[in-house]
Amino acid sequence: MDPLAPSPQRPLILASTSRYRRELLERLRLDFRTVAPEVDETPLPGETPAVLAQRLALAKAQAVARLHPQAIVIGSDQVADLQGQCLGKPGQHDKAVAQLRAMRGHQVIFQTAVALVAPGLVQQELAQVRVRFRDLTDEEIERYLRAEQPYDCAGSAKSEGLGIALLESIDSDDPTALIGLPLIRTCRLLRLAGVAGLP
Repeated sequence: MDPLAPSPQRPLILASTSRYRRELLERLRLDFRTVAPEVDETPLPGETPAVLAQRLALAKAQAVARLHPQAIVIGSDQVADLQGQCLGKPGQHDKAVAQLRAMRGHQVIFQTAVALVAPGLVQQELAQVRVRFRDLTDEEIERYLRAEQPYDCAGSAKSEGLGIALLESIDSDDPTALIGLPLIRTCRLLRLAGVAGLP
């Protein structure tokens, strides 16, 4: 038996409280549970969005793996990258307005990292999704935010919902990365860890 294969002694854990990531991982029809990672997400001085996303994804997986050392743990993080500036979750309406105003008419790169930590294995991948926002009016921004209230989403828009209307284009080789978990890359890491049950 593969020592990394899931078993009662080696559960699969998603190190996240995000409902978006949970719903995405559920698509793979694997048994897993979620555990809050309790990680400080404050960017370090001079940290680029891609490096921040990768550091936090790994930190989340490692934090939960320390509590559950026999588990296979998936961690993920997403940072919106506007010309090198980190844009995280706005948390409130005014910050979301400011983010969408800054992004209108521009390309934003959503840096979405995924990490896997298991006994004897630490792996990580990064997906980059290039999104071009329409040149939105203040009225369009306000109407969208009142309708969808995406205050828990990096970049203040949900492409899987009404937020798609804000965009001109999306360029990605791993489409679910924009929602918060790059499933193509996640599957690759799970196979590497010997997780059974994937096609």
